[in-house]
Amino acid sequence: QVQLVESGGGSVQAGGSLRLSCAASAYTYYMAWFRQAPGKEREGVAAFRRRGSYTNYADSVKGRFTISQDNDKNTLYLQMNSLNPEDTAMYYCAASRIDWASSPPLREDKYNVWGQGTQVTVSS
Repeated sequence: QVQLVESGGGSVQAGGSLRLSCAASAYTYYMAWFRQAPGKEREGVAAFRRRGSYTNYADSVKGRFTISQDNDKNTLYLQMNSLNPEDTAMYYCAASRIDWASSPPLREDKYNVWGQGTQVTVSS
């Protein structure tokens, strides 16, 4: 079973930046970041397909967040710039060992391995 360990969350003022990391214990075809704010449903933020390095972003983060992966280290990153209070949430790393041969999805049901989450708080 693949294990995921997230790091890099914290508190930052609006306009600031943070970088999240997610280390996977084994090879995965897809990895993604999801987030859940208090009182809201979990939503997909960004996803990455290892073959071809394809990416997919939620509209709310396009142009501000960048997802990338270090294949040698099986580590996924999320560079978050121009953060605003609406980005405050628990961020979860997710992975799949199934290759659907498609663009990386932002649907929860496509991922069967989840990390414990890391909190991101953005103050105004």
